[in-house]
This record gives sequence, structure tokens and C-alpha cells, in this order.
Amino acid sequence: MVYAVEHLRIRIGDQTLVDDVSFSIRTGECLAVVGESGSGKTLTSFAPFGLVAARVNGSARLGGTELVGMSEAALGPIRAAQVGFIFQQPLNALTPHLTVAAHLAEAAKTRLTHAAVQEMLAEVGLSDALLCRYPHQLSGGQRQRVMIAMSVAHDPKLLVADEPTTALDAALREEVMALIDTLRLKRGLAVLLVSHDLASVAAHADQIMVLKSGVVAELGDARAVLEHPSSDYTRALLGARLRSRPDDDPIIAASQYDQPLLTATDISVSFPKPGWRGGRTLVVNRVALSVGRGEAVAIVGGSGSGKSTLARAIARLGPCDAGEIMWKGTPLPARHKMRPAHRRFIQPVFQDPQASLDPLWRIIDIVAEPLRYLCPELTRAERRERALATLDSVELSADYAPRTPRQLSGGQAQRVAIARALVSDPELLLLDEATSALDVLTVTGIVNLLRQLRAARTLSVLMITHDRALADALCDRVLTMDAGQLKNASQLKNDS
Repeated sequence: MVYAVEHLRIRIGDQTLVDDVSFSIRTGECLAVVGESGSGKTLTSFAPFGLVAARVNGSARLGGTELVGMSEAALGPIRAAQVGFIFQQPLNALTPHLTVAAHLAEAAKTRLTHAAVQEMLAEVGLSDALLCRYPHQLSGGQRQRVMIAMSVAHDPKLLVADEPTTALDAALREEVMALIDTLRLKRGLAVLLVSHDLASVAAHADQIMVLKSGVVAELGDARAVLEHPSSDYTRALLGARLRSRPDDDPIIAASQYDQPLLTATDISVSFPKPGWRGGRTLVVNRVALSVGRGEAVAIVGGSGSGKSTLARAIARLGPCDAGEIMWKGTPLPARHKMRPAHRRFIQPVFQDPQASLDPLWRIIDIVAEPLRYLCPELTRAERRERALATLDSVELSADYAPRTPRQLSGGQAQRVAIARALVSDPELLLLDEATSALDVLTVTGIVNLLRQLRAARTLSVLMITHDRALADALCDRVLTMDAGQLKNASQLKNDS
């Protein structure tokens, strides 16, 4: 037995977040821990290794060594030698000033020859041409593969993979999971796989443990759990899916969409090529689109298609080499010339709320903070009052106001991010993969919330996503982006 957990109990403050969890993993076996946001999956996986500030009781034995109660000084060498970790957001987990080669050398804990580093990259399907690149110069799939290479560089016994595919499109998700399977079988790894998508782990897990509110709802053979679930909660997870909104059920009267809100013409964006040869790579190539008043438009595409770069250029949050952006018929100034009066009406909601929310601030301060710059005429009391009202509009009570982001589930944190974007009363929301890290049940709640907000505020939406089902559930038009260009700018969402 590689890893065995018995009667695990995890507390933060006076709250018991995981209670009486037991499981075991053998050599070459994969156990998938599944549940919705806030179910305790990540806590269960990381807390025994000292990676979460929590009180842990019970037993967690790695190769016969008891981890619970061990000091950080003793846990550190065990983590470094026997466990590999794949974190949910590789861009946050990788060090921005280190190259790929430096990351791999650090993970291996030894000096590596060029041939050894090449072999490590080849094992995860990457070229050695990436060795001199930095994390921000890699695509999402490349960053995830680098992190996988790092996680097995020191030949661990156990691999802990926390939502390793949530930020990736469907094709890349399957590639990454197939890669983890290959490494597991080749190296005899025991794998603890955390996922919110029960259906997606079906072909990769030997056992499945379903968590609900920190308690085991079901544990057993993967096929048995999927084909004959014994708990109502497991059946709900298996049956959960986003449903397209019928065309005859408009959120906002379609006649309003004819009133142009934002129009982008001939947008092009390029980035410098790495290396000494110089030159630039064209990422967005002469793209044009428009968003009407109250309309929701989705841009769907795979990793590296240029969709997020386009959205950031349109919102003046990122570089834009060429093109014109009109807001209500008036040109938007260049990024460095944007003023609060311009920023106020286009507000973003980013992919990872935990990364975009200040971990030391209270929720009330996070939501109210944009008003200091976008609505300077408001007093402190008025900012607080508006922040509380906005929290209420995203279905979070005043009880959440004094909390900090670490006290929230993923779904709650995303609602806070939406509230922060709404507090200045914008006319257009930019949603950049705003639900990709959430389970289907939580995503359904967020989509229903956005539908209500669109209707109540006549709110326009520009959504960036790799999930076509999500786009169909919320948006009126779905545009497909590939290799920096929009492929079907004239098609409505249910066209085929």
C-alpha cells in the first residue's frame, strides 16, 4: 500500500470541513476524489502533507510513515522525495522568472545534463525548444505538461493531481489525462486525482470517492460507482449538465441588440518571438465583432486560439497592434490613455477568482475597492452600502462581508468576483473562462445568476470560453476562433 488515510478530520478555525474520510491507494492505482465546489476535495488531498493551514486529525500513512502530527521540518523532505504535486493553476504555481530548464532542475533536486532535460520534456510530449522559455511564453497545455514533468522529475511514489485539466479545452484535457495514465503505468505511480467532473474521470480512475460537504457520500470501484451509484448525490453529479436556452426564450428583447454598444474592427495583436532572432508572432489577425445593448456574445476556441488575447485587446486590458474599438459610436482611447470614465462601463471577471482576489482583504473591501477610482464622488459609507447591495444581488448575504477569500468555496469566490465587476454599474461584462474551474452544479448556479443579472440590468456580456455548452446556455451568439481568426461571426448560437 502506497498511501492510506483513516478517519481523517480537518478543521479550520471552529469549522470541521472534512470529517471521517478513509481511503487507500496501491502502486499503479488511481483514486479519483470527486465533488462540487467546497466539498473538501483539495483539503483532503493537501492537508495531510502540510500544504493547507489547518488542524488535521486521524491517520495518513505514506509508505508506512505517519504524516499526521509531523512537523513541517520533517514533512518537507518527505514531500520533496516521495510525492509529486500537480496544481490547478500552473501559471500561478510556476515561478515567473525561471525558465523551463530551471524549473525541471529545481524539481529534480540535482544538476541535469541537457540530454536528461530533453528526455524529461520528451516524456510529456514537449520539444526541447521550450527549455529557454518562461511560463508566460507557454500555452496553457504546455504549462500543464511542464508541471507534470516537474511533478515526476524526482521519481515520486505518489502523484497528487488537483484539477489538472480544468483550464483546458476538451482535446487538451484528454491529452493531459492520457499523459498522466501513461506515466502512472510506466512508473508504477499511485495517483490521487482531484476532479469536479465525475464523468471525465470514468476512463482514468480505478476507484472513485465522492465527497459532499466534507463527508464521503460514496466510495468504490470506478465502474460500479458510475454504472450503479448508491447515493442520490452521486446520481445528481452524473445527471448534471448545462442546457441550452431555447431561441424562443430571450433574456432581453432581441430588438435592443440592434443598438450597438461595442464594435471592434480589424483588431490585430502580435507578441515578440522568444530567442535572439527576434520577430513577432501574429496571435489575432484582423478580427471584427460587435456586441449590442443587452446582448451576450461568446467566443469559443481551443487553447492558444487567441480568444483571451482578443478580449483583453477589446477591453483595453492588453496590447493591441492595430484596429479600432468603438463604444456607443465613440472611439475608445489606447490602453495607456484609458480613464476611469472609460473603465467603469467595461468590467472583467477572470478565470481564477482566488488568484484575482486579495487574500488579506475582507470581502466587503474587495467589492467596494473599485468605487474609489471609478466612482470617486461616493463617500466611504455610500461605497459600503453599494457593495453590500451588490453582494445581495449575487445572492451572498451580509454575513460574507467580513470574511476573506480563503473562507469561501470556489463558487462563492466567483460570485464575489462578479460582484466586484458589477459594483460600478457597468454596461458590459467581460467573462474570461470565468467558470472553468467550477463543477457543473456550481456553474449552473452561476449561469442562472448571470441570466437574472442580464435581465435586471440590461447587461451585455462578452464571454471567452472553451465550453460550447456553457456558451449555448447563456449567450445569444457564439463565434468560433481558431488561429487568431473568427470563423463564423455571422452564425447564431443554434446554427450548425
